[in-house]
Amino acid sequence: MSTRVVHVSGGEEVLQVVQQEVDRLDLGGAVITLIGAVNEADISVMARNDESVDHVRRYSQPMELSGTGEVVDGRVHLHVTLAAEDFVAAGHLHRAVVGGFFVRAYLTAVDR
Repeated sequence: MSTRVVHVSGGEEVLQVVQQEVDRLDLGGAVITLIGAVNEADISVMARNDESVDHVRRYSQPMELSGTGEVVDGRVHLHVTLAAEDFVAAGHLHRAVVGGFFVRAYLTAVDR
């Protein structure tokens, strides 16, 4: 199995760029590892008393990002941890925009 590196540059949205590469490579299944930094992110966590409810929060400041995820049936699914000067947050990634830094996603294909 080979690992592909996807570089997400300033101004680009992480999920969109990673999904485009998954589509281009026609990956049905893969493991994803992420590292980098973003300036905006929307992440969600499950409601305390109802796992079917997502609480989405938007964060807008420079943040370190690390994460892991998967590609299942060609769709990217990521969970991340964000660390900023005054908070740490984690959850399901809905959107993240790179600022002056970058994010690298490492895609390792798995058998379908």
